[in-house]
Amino acid sequence: MTEQHSGVVEERFRRQLVNYNTSEAPGTIVIDTPNTYLYLVLGNGRAIRYGIGVGREGFTWAGTQSIARKQEWPDWHPPAAMIGRQPYLPRFMAGGPGNPLGARAMYLGNTEYRIHGTNAPSTIGQRVSSGASA
Repeated sequence: MTEQHSGVVEERFRRQLVNYNTSEAPGTIVIDTPNTYLYLVLGNGRAIRYGIGVGREGFTWAGTQSIARKQEWPDWHPPAAMIGRQPYLPRFMAGGPGNPLGARAMYLGNTEYRIHGTNAPSTIGQRVSSGASA
């Protein structure tokens, strides 16, 4: 388990400019699920690396997808499968500081998957999400 203290993100999970050799085009986002990193490819062997929380076992996704839309302070509608597992969850939560999706979200194609912020910094570096089953 990653060591976290009072909402402070571990140094290795903070945004960093890193060497990153890839054939992906600049502007591409690459998710490294096993290592809980997201890379924004800059080109010329460089990227910005962010620590992220990823899906729990059985709730991860792999593949290639385009960002279909972006939203500030997104509303949250837990998927039916998630409500089935956790019936105490709200059916809707308006966007805002208390919303688990954080301040921004990027929706991946026509899937239920998205890249989003968090209001719980202690989840960065963890396998925490269970929004939809893969």
